[in-house]
Amino acid sequence: MLFCLDIGNTNIVMGLYEGDELRQHWRISTDAHKMPDEYAVLLWNLFAQANLALTQVEGTIMASVVPPLTGVFQEVCQGLFGQPALVVDAGIKTGVRIRYDNPREVGADRVANAVAVYRLYGGPACVVDFGTATTFDAISRDGDYLGGAIAPGVYVSAEALYRTTAKLPRIEVARPPSAIGRNTVQSMQSGVLFGYVGLVEGMVARFRAELGDDMRVIATGGLAQLMASETAVIQAVDPWITLKGLRFIWEMNR
Repeated sequence: MLFCLDIGNTNIVMGLYEGDELRQHWRISTDAHKMPDEYAVLLWNLFAQANLALTQVEGTIMASVVPPLTGVFQEVCQGLFGQPALVVDAGIKTGVRIRYDNPREVGADRVANAVAVYRLYGGPACVVDFGTATTFDAISRDGDYLGGAIAPGVYVSAEALYRTTAKLPRIEVARPPSAIGRNTVQSMQSGVLFGYVGLVEGMVARFRAELGDDMRVIATGGLAQLMASETAVIQAVDPWITLKGLRFIWEMNR
């Protein structure tokens, strides 16, 4: 089986593939201060709870946007699975031409997303990833990664309101009863949720003007389903698109 790791700033998403089937998946909080042994114990327990043996893992691949944890998980994979992980970076085959001014600046998760979206949905396409940052990535008709846009994430924005004001509370990101809030919490929820829906619709319109009217929009990330329920511009929600991209990249580099 193939063990895939998507190490983000807020969460670490892991998946175990048997062929093209995602057999098991996990999501844990990112903690750059944890030691390799701590993550190793955590993974050992997750495998045990799922009745999976570490010896079933035949390969590992990692996309990381947290440099301190890249080495940590290399050590973890070596210790648990007897091999280091293949790290997605500028030196491996992806099948996608990166048209960024400096290709090394593109996050490994965004590359994996582009690989999977073009393989599964074709181009032109826009991938909207609702993570710590909300990213918009453009894939051309020929499958090239053209670039994109980066905005503060939904949770980051909600937390900033709480931390940088004297009286606004910390809120749950959820749909309020109406756009016009009747209290402070509802007003903040309206601004955060519906404000981001407006952001998505506006950015998609601008991307479509540059890529063409047949551009497909695929959303992923923790809030993708909630956002997709509030707008018609998102045509598909694929929560495991990054893991799928990692599997495709692994197959190209075997």
